[in-house]
Amino acid sequence: MTAVLGAAPPVDLRARRAQVDWLTGGALIGLLALLGLIGEDLLGAYVTGLAMKAMILAIAAISLDILIGQAGLVSLGHAAFIGLGAYVTGISLEEGLHDSATILGLAIVVSAFFALVTGAISLRTSGVYFIMITLAFGQMLFFAASSLSQYGGDDGLTLWSTSELFGTRLLQEDAGLFAAILVVLAVAWVFAGLMAGARFGRVLRAAKEAPIRTETLGFEIYRFRLAAYVIAGVIAGIAGFLLAHQAEFVSPATAAWQRSGDLIIMVLIGGLGTRSGPLLGALLFVALEEGLSLVLHEWRLLFGPFLVLLVLFARGGIMGALLRAVAR
Repeated sequence: MTAVLGAAPPVDLRARRAQVDWLTGGALIGLLALLGLIGEDLLGAYVTGLAMKAMILAIAAISLDILIGQAGLVSLGHAAFIGLGAYVTGISLEEGLHDSATILGLAIVVSAFFALVTGAISLRTSGVYFIMITLAFGQMLFFAASSLSQYGGDDGLTLWSTSELFGTRLLQEDAGLFAAILVVLAVAWVFAGLMAGARFGRVLRAAKEAPIRTETLGFEIYRFRLAAYVIAGVIAGIAGFLLAHQAEFVSPATAAWQRSGDLIIMVLIGGLGTRSGPLLGALLFVALEEGLSLVLHEWRLLFGPFLVLLVLFARGGIMGALLRAVAR
């Protein structure tokens, strides 16, 4: 596979970069765990709620980086899977189903099916056509959610109660929900990192760099990409399940293309194709959103120039700059 990807950096350098990447993500997750232990007492429920939102978006950003960073597939409809997971959760609760495991299973199955169907069609295209068809599927789901008048329609659906985990109120309490989100984030981060280093991830990256050569070696690119698309969709659907519990509200805006754009920005800020970049990017995005909104209501007017400077002077995002510094 190295021959497909071209010249690789020295083994020692690659190992050092990978170590820094893992340590950075581990440190971030450790800080979040510490925040969960002491944050509400010292900083209040608002800060821990903001941290939960950031972690959920980090899970979704990690799933999107599987597509963009590893497979080279830029999806502008990825938020549809978050919305799908959230609406499966909200509708299940509204219909009287309160078992977390059952609802999560439904969210996973529905997200996987939607990803399989839409991915099988979308992956017949490439480049800008792939971007546009994923956008179209995402907007289809957005308008479908908006048309569900019995579940709030455009106004969204307020969840008056959340689910029970094996008969306990774990997900109904902030501390338990924080812990559950943190565990899912850690598992998603480790899984994505291991997948990137495994044969599956190497084939995805090779197909991104040299698809014809990869197919010549006997790998059926379409199947690998479809599998990656389904995996990414399922992880994002789980993020939607958690978001419904955290916000206690489900809205069509969750599946809008603007949210997909935000996820792409998170991946770019943190570092495309790095293990800890999406995690770092999501946390920084939420922190900037909250901080800049205190200065100006239209906070994106300030965020835009920051993003331009980042793209110009920090190629590869924050993690990319850090890994380049390690290489010196």
